[in-house]
Amino acid sequence: MTVAPTSPRTTPESLSEDAVSAYRRDGFVHLPGVISRADAARFAEAALTARNTVRDNHEGMIFTQLLQLWRHDETLRELTLNPDLAAIATRLAGIPLRLWHDQLLIKEPHNGAATEFHQDQPYWPHAGSRHALSAWVALVDVPVDRGCMTFIPGSQHLDGLRSQDLSDHGDMFTVAPELLWEQRVTVPLRAGDCTFHNSRLAHSATPNFTDDPRIAHVTIYVDADLTFAAEPAHPVTDPLGLTVGSPLPDEHFPPFSASA
Repeated sequence: MTVAPTSPRTTPESLSEDAVSAYRRDGFVHLPGVISRADAARFAEAALTARNTVRDNHEGMIFTQLLQLWRHDETLRELTLNPDLAAIATRLAGIPLRLWHDQLLIKEPHNGAATEFHQDQPYWPHAGSRHALSAWVALVDVPVDRGCMTFIPGSQHLDGLRSQDLSDHGDMFTVAPELLWEQRVTVPLRAGDCTFHNSRLAHSATPNFTDDPRIAHVTIYVDADLTFAAEPAHPVTDPLGLTVGSPLPDEHFPPFSASA
């Protein structure tokens, strides 16, 4: 009997300097096996349960988005607050980090819609942020035809852009026309793999053409010392009554220690 080779695992101890350098140069890095396939399957099951039971979800043609699962679901909280993921993120960013929020992004079978190129940072009411990044963990296999990510390497240098329309193929290139000619890198993932990407990196995701849902869990890490800005509005901070210029409160946005 032939046994399939085990995928390599990525831990804070095995994270190479080459991977850190690649992230800081390109704005993203693909890390295999940040969680085991068994854990990915367990989290995927919890994600589908949450999709069917959590009231505060956002269903659209592009994807179903569920925020703040770490506050409602013990299983997904384990992934959001995973100390190894936080330690890797801290090393990539090179500064102390805190949680901004988590989210499930589920593309239903044959959804027919791409997530068009955009940056994440313009959607967040943050001031003085030195760095922010997202850990996008595949909870199922995500080949190209199931909605995997595409990145424009180096585009994280673009700062101060308005938010972009995720449903408009040309909007990113209207605000940054030079990106139309830049290289694009598409990264299919196996269950348990992760990409980390800078909050200002232009990225997109293909439609899901398959018979199964694409299930991704995202943990967003931000500068532990950033302050709250008046705009844009955001569902995570809008109910909290925060004062402009104040730090994010730890009870809602827990900081990670240097060792995570």
